[in-house]
Amino acid sequence: QVQLVESGGGSVQAGGSLRLSCEASEYTWRSYCMAWFRQAPGKEREGVAGIDSDGRVRYADSVKGRFTISKDNAKNTLYLQMTSLKPEDTAMYYCAADLFPGPVPCGLESREYTMDYWGNGTLVTISS
Repeated sequence: QVQLVESGGGSVQAGGSLRLSCEASEYTWRSYCMAWFRQAPGKEREGVAGIDSDGRVRYADSVKGRFTISKDNAKNTLYLQMTSLKPEDTAMYYCAADLFPGPVPCGLESREYTMDYWGNGTLVTISS
């Protein structure tokens, strides 16, 4: 069974912290790439952070130094630790998985290529 379930979203004030979790099925956990994306109203979806099966990570410039992506293999769970949150971080955050390497780095997508599996999202709202 293919499954990705996000949790940990909520509403916090600017400067606060949140940790998002994504629990994956055994099948999905075998993916080459696990990543977090986000989409705010009126904006395109963007890749936030990605980690591949070799442990290589990528972050969007807007979150470098503030967000940390990690994996717990014992729990089949992907995490996104978010600190120093800003109002512009407000968005629906999605967990995604890509089974095999593609033409773009892990954690990114294009109009011609995207991730294989997606969760339903968890909402993050940051107030000023």
